[in-house]
Amino acid sequence: MNIRVLGCAGAIAAGSFTTSFLLDGDVLIDAGTGVGTLTLEELAGIDHILLSHSHLDHVLGVPLLADSVMRMRAAAGRGPIRVHGLPETLQALRDHLFNNRIWPDFTRLPTAQQPVLVLEPFAVGQALALGERRIEVLSAAHTVPAVGFAVFARAQGPCWVFTGDTGPNEALWQRLAQLPVAHLVIETSFCDEEATLAQLSRHLCPSSLAAQPLQQLQQSQEPAQLHITHVKPGEVRTVMAQLRRHGVKAHALRTGDRWQLD
Repeated sequence: MNIRVLGCAGAIAAGSFTTSFLLDGDVLIDAGTGVGTLTLEELAGIDHILLSHSHLDHVLGVPLLADSVMRMRAAAGRGPIRVHGLPETLQALRDHLFNNRIWPDFTRLPTAQQPVLVLEPFAVGQALALGERRIEVLSAAHTVPAVGFAVFARAQGPCWVFTGDTGPNEALWQRLAQLPVAHLVIETSFCDEEATLAQLSRHLCPSSLAAQPLQQLQQSQEPAQLHITHVKPGEVRTVMAQLRRHGVKAHALRTGDRWQLD
């Protein structure tokens, strides 16, 4: 199983793309501006999109992708792209994107019988089977209903975890302590000088991340590797230096980074 970072920034700038990961060429985890780094052929190969929550920096690629690939997928006889999310997330798409005012309703185009997109709800704790891959929906604590994901290449073996946007969340750490986490992709959206803003917006900053029980993942026989995502453009150096001062060993995620899980 291969995972590729398409975007991992907390906002846009030259060379900075918002959150999206490509799994094995056919699954998107979130659909931020990083989706735009894919070729048309790569976009047409996507069969599933898993959304962590409804905020624009994580979903804006969904309507644009649908418009780009609708004709190519129809000509190839491909079925609809399945968009998975919490019921609240999918309702937000219906109300605020696919409402024929912001964007056409691609859940009914090109026809209601054969749309390019199908919206499929999931719940926290649910395990999705996508071929041999298993993806568990994890708890997140954000300003809107939100989740993270634990991705397994097979039923038994290590997993890659993406927390989604989240502030401190005891339920997440309780579940992670039970999983064989090889890689943990976790947000740190703000520097410590903006700790109040991080708290209000239910994000993490270096001090609040350092206060989480990271040691339970990093003191095991095979410690998890920590990857920092969702940092605002221009703030990466500051955030990573503050994490080091707090004793957190982590890698600053970059567009183009890849993992392979067996």
